[in-house]
Amino acid sequence: MSTLDELRARVAEHPSNAWARERGWDPLIIGTERARVLILSQAPGRLAQASGIAFDDPSGRLLRSWMGVTDEEFWNPDLVAVLPMDAYFPGKGTSGDKPPRRDFAERWHPLFLARFAEVRLRIVIGGYAQRRYLGSSDVTANVRAAETFLPMYPIVHPSPLARGWRTRNPWFVEENVPRLRRLVRDAIGRK
Repeated sequence: MSTLDELRARVAEHPSNAWARERGWDPLIIGTERARVLILSQAPGRLAQASGIAFDDPSGRLLRSWMGVTDEEFWNPDLVAVLPMDAYFPGKGTSGDKPPRRDFAERWHPLFLARFAEVRLRIVIGGYAQRRYLGSSDVTANVRAAETFLPMYPIVHPSPLARGWRTRNPWFVEENVPRLRRLVRDAIGRK
């Protein structure tokens, strides 16, 4: 068992996650110590949690398109790792999913990040992850200034609920997505 597998097992066994264990859910933290791209995201969606595969939903299809990777590349844990702000689906809220639990990232992220030593690019998705890693949850300002945060690269969440944001900010698809594809290609060593 790798160190990351041991950490995932510790997450699963932690008392704060008993409710998820009772549902038969595994923590959706993906990747190996060799991963080159790390996705810091919100929390798994309902479909991804049900399948046990990170970003196995419409948001994931759009994210893979933005990154310019195939399904095989995205789900290759030696290339792409996923470390969400909460490793479990938090439930449905009044508009979209409930927010990730506040204490999850504080408790677990430092332990996982120490093991992702080969990561060359960190994609920081959405306001929750951006608040933690960039110090601001102003997604528009963060994404507009994305290059200033390298090797972290903030993007809007690929959720269908963010379609309106993408419509109001066409520069994201025109400028940021091509840049993201180049950064991902460079990080995973693909020409």
